[in-house]
Amino acid sequence: MRICIPIPCFFKQDFVEAIYKVKSLGFDAIETYDWKSLDLDAVKNACEDAGVELISMCTTEFRMTDERFHKQWLLGLEESCKAANQAGAKHLITQVGQDTGAPREKQHENIVAALKEAKPILECYGVTIMIEPLNTLVNHPGYYLWSAVEGFEIVREADHPLVKVVYDIYHQQVMEGNIIPNITNNLDCIAHLHSAGHPGRHELQYGESDYNVIFRAVDEAGYKGCCGLEYQPLLPAEESLNEFKRIYLK
Repeated sequence: MRICIPIPCFFKQDFVEAIYKVKSLGFDAIETYDWKSLDLDAVKNACEDAGVELISMCTTEFRMTDERFHKQWLLGLEESCKAANQAGAKHLITQVGQDTGAPREKQHENIVAALKEAKPILECYGVTIMIEPLNTLVNHPGYYLWSAVEGFEIVREADHPLVKVVYDIYHQQVMEGNIIPNITNNLDCIAHLHSAGHPGRHELQYGESDYNVIFRAVDEAGYKGCCGLEYQPLLPAEESLNEFKRIYLK
């Protein structure tokens, strides 16, 4: 498993400078969210020069639970796929939208339908779309997809190799627990991991989850993707990342 650094979580300086900073700290994978403010060509060139891979960015549109917004979501997806190609990213994260109040079965069907409609776009650009289950108890009240188990069901119903889940260990510790079995039994549906300590969403070592145990089990299960350190550091950024390496990269 590779460790991925979400640059906006740690570095507020120029994005290109941050790429080189990540490399100097001993990491070779990054991710970001809002790509529209970036010089995508400069990002790609810096990544190639530094030997750092841009793993993922986010789509610009998120409303999938309501079929009335599917056209808008698809247009945003294509725009984001073009940007991913330009920047050199192979994955996009998308949220599915708020719970509309419609029956959950209908909203579930709407998400699957949107993903099926997305297949030609994903195939054209060679980009994997990753739906994201989020917690509704602390950070995202009213969000539809709080269950990773349902996320896996959606991915299997969409039935395409470019449709996956980003499994966020922090969000799922809040909502479902059962972290190790849910990851290791569903590796076919997972393209990326996120992590943070719970409660607080800070450094991993400050939370209730033993990430040494989790990381070891995930590695032993054969996971070959990345895990993003998607937390709000309490320590200065460089110190926080060096502490991560000391504790977890033994």
